[in-house]
Amino acid sequence: MLGFMETPLNHFFSERSDPRTLDALRRGPLAAHLRTYAQQLHDQGYAVSSSRLQLRVLGHFNRWLQSKGLAAEQIDSSTLERYVRCRRKSGKLRRGDTAALSRLWRMLRPDEVETSSSPPSACQIVLRQFQLYLRQERGLAEATIACYTPVVRAFLAECFPTEIPDFHWLCASAIADFVQRQAQRTTTKHAANAVSALRSFLRHLLHRGAIDTDLAVCVPTIATWSLSNVPKFLPAEQIQRVLSSCDRNTAIGKRNYAILLLLARLGLRAGEVVALTLEDLDWEAGLITVRAKCKRVTQMPLPVEAGAAVADYLCQARPHCSCRRVFIRDKAPLVGFANSVAICSLVDRALQRAGVESAYRGSHLFRHSLATQMLKQGASLPEIGDLLRHRRPDTTAIYAKVDLVSLRAIALPWPGGGR
Repeated sequence: MLGFMETPLNHFFSERSDPRTLDALRRGPLAAHLRTYAQQLHDQGYAVSSSRLQLRVLGHFNRWLQSKGLAAEQIDSSTLERYVRCRRKSGKLRRGDTAALSRLWRMLRPDEVETSSSPPSACQIVLRQFQLYLRQERGLAEATIACYTPVVRAFLAECFPTEIPDFHWLCASAIADFVQRQAQRTTTKHAANAVSALRSFLRHLLHRGAIDTDLAVCVPTIATWSLSNVPKFLPAEQIQRVLSSCDRNTAIGKRNYAILLLLARLGLRAGEVVALTLEDLDWEAGLITVRAKCKRVTQMPLPVEAGAAVADYLCQARPHCSCRRVFIRDKAPLVGFANSVAICSLVDRALQRAGVESAYRGSHLFRHSLATQMLKQGASLPEIGDLLRHRRPDTTAIYAKVDLVSLRAIALPWPGGGR
């Protein structure tokens, strides 16, 4: 944090060389908010040059608001659009100006969802209610909600393109036709996700009384057979090669090594790594708190090797910032990763760097590899399920397909083959 006597604005601008800029930032309807904005830039590790550019355009916006007689409470998205048009017309709109204005808008109106000043449509309201149901009633992960949302949005657009939705008119044929069109446009896996999303939405409608019949049973099933695939995994020596490829003399290398160890030794999911906070690490007890899907919280022993790597990153390489996430981006803003995609990309780059070939390159590759290695070392399926925090034994059963020794013992002889 900045010193008590030093303001955030003084950190970026000099009283002697930038008096007009400081005046534009200190006076006007946004003065208090711009001080907070400057503090966030400092806390999130933005470079001084980038911060100055952002603050200069916001100072000009502050003066423009003052000339129009507008207070901070009167700003809406149309105000921002008017200012951007004015700035573009004068030829002074620069790259990054709209991004700075958007950040300020999110700070002023953190609860705003729509960027448009027009009121939400009936279908948008229904979609928000469904998202709230998934989040609060069912406790689903944000990644799942993001996966379900486009499907339901498309369903509403097809069934009610121009009118307020009256769900009592929904019928089995309309639902089946939608699923059939979805299946033709995408892969089997994504079509199965669309089926899950649609069933959840129809159960939500029944739950809130929008329909009288459970139409979820009318959603046709996509033919995906349980346990039809063999888990993708890497041998232990290739996992070690990936870990060894991290340059632990650099800050990014220390961070990536710690992340990969948590994936490889504890089988954490990408989203669970993203969600880790400093409070989740109990160093005295040697425990780590894992926040899994459906808001389930589990405490697990932290292996010595993984704990040492995390401690090395925290003490030697983690940027100084106000964010409480364990793993921080290496570039501004200095905050935690946005989602699990960043972890999957990190894994993909690590595999390329180590020269390890794999048809599947996501973070789950380490989770499958850990389960497979445990099975080869004699662990039972229930023990593997406990470590991976599976809710149902059926989820762990797929790993039985890689236990070739046990499978040979129960295999029937091939007719006509050698005994």
